[in-house]
Amino acid sequence: MKNLNYIVVLLTALLISSCNNKVEKMNFEVFETSESGNKLTKITEFKTHDSVANITLKPAETLQTISGFGGAFTESSAYLLNKLSKKNRDTIIQAYFAKNGANYSLTRTHMNSCDFSLTNYSYSPVEGDKNLEHFTVEEDKDDLIPMIKDALAVSEDGFNIFASPWTAAPWMKDNNNWVGGKLLTEYYDTWALFFSKYLDAYKAEGIEIWGFTVENEPHGNGNNWESMHFSPKEMTDFVEFHLGPKLEEDGYGDKIILGYDQNRAGLKEWVDEMYRDEASSKYFHGTAIHWYESTYDYFPEALQYAHNKAPNKYLIETEGCIDSQVPVWQDDAWYWKKEATDWGWDWAPEEQKHLHPKYAPVNRYARDIIGCLNNWVDGWVDWNMVLDKQGGPNWFKNWCVAPVIVDPEKDEVYFTPLYYTMAHFSKYIRPNAKVIAHDNSDDTLMVTAAQNPDGSIAVVLFNEFETPKSISLTVNEKIVSFSIDAQALQTVLIPSKQ
Repeated sequence: MKNLNYIVVLLTALLISSCNNKVEKMNFEVFETSESGNKLTKITEFKTHDSVANITLKPAETLQTISGFGGAFTESSAYLLNKLSKKNRDTIIQAYFAKNGANYSLTRTHMNSCDFSLTNYSYSPVEGDKNLEHFTVEEDKDDLIPMIKDALAVSEDGFNIFASPWTAAPWMKDNNNWVGGKLLTEYYDTWALFFSKYLDAYKAEGIEIWGFTVENEPHGNGNNWESMHFSPKEMTDFVEFHLGPKLEEDGYGDKIILGYDQNRAGLKEWVDEMYRDEASSKYFHGTAIHWYESTYDYFPEALQYAHNKAPNKYLIETEGCIDSQVPVWQDDAWYWKKEATDWGWDWAPEEQKHLHPKYAPVNRYARDIIGCLNNWVDGWVDWNMVLDKQGGPNWFKNWCVAPVIVDPEKDEVYFTPLYYTMAHFSKYIRPNAKVIAHDNSDDTLMVTAAQNPDGSIAVVLFNEFETPKSISLTVNEKIVSFSIDAQALQTVLIPSKQ
């Protein structure tokens, strides 16, 4: 029956071609991850369905340039890798960074400790050390730095790393605490120097840092774990008068500075301030965003506003994960069911509860990444690459899900469907690709497309629902016909040479 259906689809395409001599067949490959069990599986046989989506790509209409896709190097992930056998450690590193794996191209790490650290620590441990004479990254040398070096050794194409601080050391803050509070103005120059010292220290380890976000979640996080508060004006002033000039002075003027770094609902007031004039805009290379405002809404209006405010700047999603949720172990089906909850399920104000329903983890990732790409976002970075069966380790016990879950005691590794979801984008849409416009006749099917530097086109489709669909895809007056399963994510790869 499968062969018969495939023949029907092929004959249909040939019939269309014969009816219109301007329409030709096109070579293509389809890779699918689905609730039915496919895991980035190459599909060569397709069924016909009553529901048909017509998609037309417009390569001549280019939009944003892709900066990359990837995840974060955290102390928790690096610590867990150290507890695994060399074979499993290598398997995970290869899966994320090798060309035949997800081939991550944009990554994040933390400066000083974060919630996904084992303890609180700072690279500036000596109180009152305004010139940072005792600056040290010794805390990173057993775990974070070796993980990054292993990834760099595996990656053929290389990848960019940006770093984010959760907080300065307590002695630099008005509340003398790891959690909450603000940076004292007398330490603004010291904190700018901190970024430069970090670049020096990591460079000495053979690791080049591409850039920074100025502060992870400047609104704070409910005063739960490491945080430091900035208003939009305070952050902009710090960048314009301290951080930007200091990096420039120390020969690091080419390093990327991303402002904000929190949820999308607050974007307008931040980009208005960051790009308030030419002097401030000079030092901000772009805006960083998180996704925690909602489990399903990607806030297209806010993303469009941010882009229109600074159309030539980066707009990068720098953190997302299935948060406040203990991972489910070795049960792929759970990741496709609307059972996961997030922080807002329990703690969101009543008027925002609707933004935080139970939701399928795969749906959340696929919807958000496609929604972002269709609204000017140029990079998308996941949070922890590796966590354990509890969703840690995490000193605050803020459990979350990662694409790869491990049991270090049994030396076992579980690649969840989220790993394959990320790979649909990171593997096939490469840095410097151009997002291209498209028309889509089916508003229940999410679609995005990008043309890679080598001329190939990657089209990603997400069918969230339980109705499979036939697809008719047209590009440059050539057509292909195929189908997408129910609850499935597909990447269609169209080579440059036809």
